Amino acid sequence: MLTESARLNDFPTLSGITYLNTAAESIPPRCTGEAIDAYWHDKLRGMKGRDGHFAQVEACREVSARMLHLPTSEVSFCSCSSEAYNLLASALQLGEADEVVVTDLDFPAGVTPWLRAAEAPTLRHWKAVGGVLNARDLGPLLNERTKLVQVSLVSFYNGHRIDWKPLRDSVRRLAPNAILSVDITQALGRVVLNCDGADILISSTHKWTLGIHGGCIIGIPAAAASRLTTHAGGWLHLQNAFDSDRFERAITKSGAASFSVGMPNFVSLYALNASLRYLERIGVANIAAHADPLVAEAEAGLLALGVKPLCRWDGSGILAFQHPRGPELHAALEHAGVHVMHSAGRIRIAVHGYNTREDIRHFLRVLATLLEKV
Repeated sequence: MLTESARLNDFPTLSGITYLNTAAESIPPRCTGEAIDAYWHDKLRGMKGRDGHFAQVEACREVSARMLHLPTSEVSFCSCSSEAYNLLASALQLGEADEVVVTDLDFPAGVTPWLRAAEAPTLRHWKAVGGVLNARDLGPLLNERTKLVQVSLVSFYNGHRIDWKPLRDSVRRLAPNAILSVDITQALGRVVLNCDGADILISSTHKWTLGIHGGCIIGIPAAAASRLTTHAGGWLHLQNAFDSDRFERAITKSGAASFSVGMPNFVSLYALNASLRYLERIGVANIAAHADPLVAEAEAGLLALGVKPLCRWDGSGILAFQHPRGPELHAALEHAGVHVMHSAGRIRIAVHGYNTREDIRHFLRVLATLLEKV
């Protein structure tokens, strides 16, 4: 996908290391850093710099909308996925009579707002079997009281990529009052999206999108906007923030725009605008075509070593496995220049477009040597 010279020019810090941890933190391309510098130069202009700031926000909205296959009016930004989910809770205002379906493969940000609600709804758990979420197991959890179904398109935990159409169809058929929310943090920029019919899409910006911290993309199709308008305070998301009646009533913009409650984190959006355009120039389909065979090779190599992934690879950029000597393996891999994620014995690798076949083979060689010792 990238020539070796282009790879080293765009990602100079990848020289001499095997970086397989994009699902936690990406290595941004050089253009992302240049965008951060551009923010700084605009910031040095004081108030006049805001022209550049807000122009970057709109440019970032434009490219984000294309990546999400939505009109620009249906895309907005906040500071992180945790904020997005708390704003979603504000919009839905669920109570004890309501039910929320969450999965045991989801990230805490998509689950905990419902546990912390003043009047907590009933949480129903869609549990993975063999590391996989099957729509057949979802059906019995859905009913007319279901107000939200929260899933991740790709699980941060084991890389399982949800089968979208059966999920969507089950929710629409069995839970007619439900909002279908999907976290695409572990997918956007790495896999071709297939979330047609989702009511809200949420993505952090510092992983596969090759951006930095402090940003979150929100996509809300117009059909769901009236139900997904936050009740949060603030100013940027208000229609009458500076009108004469501003202390008498607060008129909120609808849908996605209501999630941008305050001053944007401009530097994050400068970076995201650059990184998404970089990915767009390459093409997410081309990234998948390059990186998917590398994940398949990694899976085959793990199985040959007697290491069973937590789920069979199904089209994401992530593989994970559990090992009783996980901390030792992780430390030894890092010592050998192989950067992976480790948590409670679980080791996770993530393969992006900037990875190479030699990255995978080096990882497997080092792992094979370590397994002989442990």
